[in-house]
Amino acid sequence: MKKKLNRRNFLKKTSLSAAAVSLLPNSLKAISGRPRLSTYMGDYAAPKLEKIRAAFIGVGARGGTHLKFFATLPNTEVVAICDLYEDLVKEKTQWVKEVSGENGHTKIAHYWGDENKWKLMLQEVKPDLVFIATNWLNHAPMAIEAMNQGAHAFVEVPIAVTLNEMWDIVDTSERTQRHCMMMENVNYGRDELLFLNICRLGLIGELLHGEASYIHELRWQMEEQKRGTGSWRTHHYAHRNGNLYPTHGLGPVAQYMNLARSEDNLHSLVSFSTPALGRKAYAEKNYPADHKWNALDFKGGDLNTSILKTAMGKTIMVQWDETSPRPYTRLNLIQGTKGALAGFPTRIALEGGVEGITKNHHDWVQGEQMEAIYQKYDHPLYKRLNEAAKGSGHGGMDGIMVYRIVECLQKGLPLDQNVYEGCFWSAVAPLSERSVASGGSPQHFPDFTRGNWKTTQPLNIIT
Repeated sequence: MKKKLNRRNFLKKTSLSAAAVSLLPNSLKAISGRPRLSTYMGDYAAPKLEKIRAAFIGVGARGGTHLKFFATLPNTEVVAICDLYEDLVKEKTQWVKEVSGENGHTKIAHYWGDENKWKLMLQEVKPDLVFIATNWLNHAPMAIEAMNQGAHAFVEVPIAVTLNEMWDIVDTSERTQRHCMMMENVNYGRDELLFLNICRLGLIGELLHGEASYIHELRWQMEEQKRGTGSWRTHHYAHRNGNLYPTHGLGPVAQYMNLARSEDNLHSLVSFSTPALGRKAYAEKNYPADHKWNALDFKGGDLNTSILKTAMGKTIMVQWDETSPRPYTRLNLIQGTKGALAGFPTRIALEGGVEGITKNHHDWVQGEQMEAIYQKYDHPLYKRLNEAAKGSGHGGMDGIMVYRIVECLQKGLPLDQNVYEGCFWSAVAPLSERSVASGGSPQHFPDFTRGNWKTTQPLNIIT
């Protein structure tokens, strides 16, 4: 007979008292975390902002789309745009004028041409919140300084590159009582919201296992040599070996499982990478022998596979590959005791079948058959905001995300993604690098919540 694991008893048995933590060796103390500086931010709701004054740092491909959609929302004001390049600042200012009319967002301060102009912008403009869409190395310093200057920080993925940066972000958020949210837009995709709703309804039973990935061939970005994503991201591929971009696949699966929110949390991972062949071959084929890309010694394996274990024993496979020639996928699979949901293509299988469609779990409901599933189980947030978010980017998920950021701040609600979730999901990158470098040895996740995940409220099915 299988005994059902009692979560409450499990947590009692595995929780350590303060006295016990003090006796741990230094290597385990690091897992437990650093002393809290102020307010726990897991369920934190900031004071209402009736009108939101926002500044934008980095307005290339991602930042520009956030700016454009934000400018269309009621009771918002774009107060500053900052980028290295003058042409981007002026172009995106014109975008704002086109979507808001001559009477809206008329006092936009412009900053460009210097690596540190964003600091001056924060000091002079004092925005309520800052959208940060720059290269990965700038995410943590900019978010931390924005919070220190009194602004909420909304950061593109990943939230930071190193574990120390993630701790610094957590500490600053708690001390300043300012939000720092990693903008994981995929959590707002139609299928991801559908799966979240189905999981919460219990249709696939107790959750056991997830599969997540970012398989996206992006070698073409190497052509961006002086500015653009490829100009800086290519160097990460050369010098780092692990899963460098885990959050698009992991974020939704983590929310299905309620990780870091009362049910369970990430505990450890093991990680392995393939040989690093694809980028070197691509550079040799497409660039002269003396080109700077051919001078790089690419260390990062073409494909990385990491296996994550949760505190309650669930597993998640997370893969990353931006090099190999194959179709795009995020996998997006969640397995329960009564069935499974999977993406690319979107499909569902239930024990006993799906009424009126399949007879048992050996057949997927997919293709045109999925329409009945959407009609019955579409997430209420998607149904409410899909029309308003159309054209905002990535099938509308970008717009739903920005809309929710504004809605939560204006109504004084907790955010859909808290600072700790951004750090847990991003931590896969440095932990996977450590595991790969040590031959696949297990690496433990720091508990950025310092134990408070056990009492953090689950993410509601927002209507």
